[in-house]
Amino acid sequence: MKKIYSIVLSAAAALFLLSCTDEWDPVWTLKYDDPGTISAVTLYPNLTISELKALYKHDGTPVHIEEDYVIGSQVTSDDRAGNVYRSLYIQDETGAIELKLGRTALYNDYRPGQWIYVKCMGLTIGNYNGMLQLGLEDASGTYETAYMLSDYLITSHVFKGAAAEPLAPQEVTEDEVKESVAEGFSSDLLGRYVTLKGLRYGDEIFALLYIDPSKDTKESSNRIFLSDETYGVKTWAMSKVGFTDNLMMGSFDRATSADDARKVSDPDLKEELQRNASPVTVSQYFLMGGTQVQIRTSGYSRFADKEIDAAVLSGEKTIDVTGILTNYQGAAQFTLLDEDGVTVN
Repeated sequence: MKKIYSIVLSAAAALFLLSCTDEWDPVWTLKYDDPGTISAVTLYPNLTISELKALYKHDGTPVHIEEDYVIGSQVTSDDRAGNVYRSLYIQDETGAIELKLGRTALYNDYRPGQWIYVKCMGLTIGNYNGMLQLGLEDASGTYETAYMLSDYLITSHVFKGAAAEPLAPQEVTEDEVKESVAEGFSSDLLGRYVTLKGLRYGDEIFALLYIDPSKDTKESSNRIFLSDETYGVKTWAMSKVGFTDNLMMGSFDRATSADDARKVSDPDLKEELQRNASPVTVSQYFLMGGTQVQIRTSGYSRFADKEIDAAVLSGEKTIDVTGILTNYQGAAQFTLLDEDGVTVN
């Protein structure tokens, strides 16, 4: 047994020494500029993002791509701050789309401005509440698309091109926001990296709380909607700590379960909510002229508990925001990439 073990170690050592010599000729053909850096790939797109999105029909049926289509685009999103989750937003001169990779910490591999090429054969275009996504077919049928998840699937479809400077945001007017929402998922503005200017606070939030996340989250008895007012929430979202602090201060005491059977002020319900506390995604409502824009922020983002400027909350000042313009069920929605995307006027 010792002899066999020694032979295995000797063979491994020999392979290691061989791999360190200049004479070893690897079987793959990728070249490295420096350790760990793969040379940029150049592919030749034969389809624009706008043309890709046009493949999706309005009957609500996902489109499985069976043609050898290739799109070329630049990355505009950044998940470093945790407010974009498991996806990339990419755009070319014609439009933008969400690419569902299914991995976190994507900023390590795909920086803003990075050129990427996507081989679309075998992927699926689907609609999620008014936004088109490019991913895999969802075998469960629950959604129109699914995440790619595995490295094999990602590297089979997504190829890194040359690094480049991040794209400048496109300044978008109120009329363009309204037009993009009316046009729906085919709009070339949806999914784009943009700046909206002069937003005034709308004195309203929307958040969904689950009384017990381990139970059926679709049951009205297990849901609490915070809407039509602010409930004293002055932050972009709520981390677990932020939610618990608001809960115990009584901020949500007026709220009831969706079936109106229980009030948060009830000690038993409050104790249950505290026990099951988790980060809460919040939509803070703003007005761009007369158009409502929901700025949606994840409770897991690094700036979830960042307070909105008091002068903004009081209506004395407006803000400009830079991030990704989206659509949610026929309403304008906006995703900040980080807190630097907010400028107080």
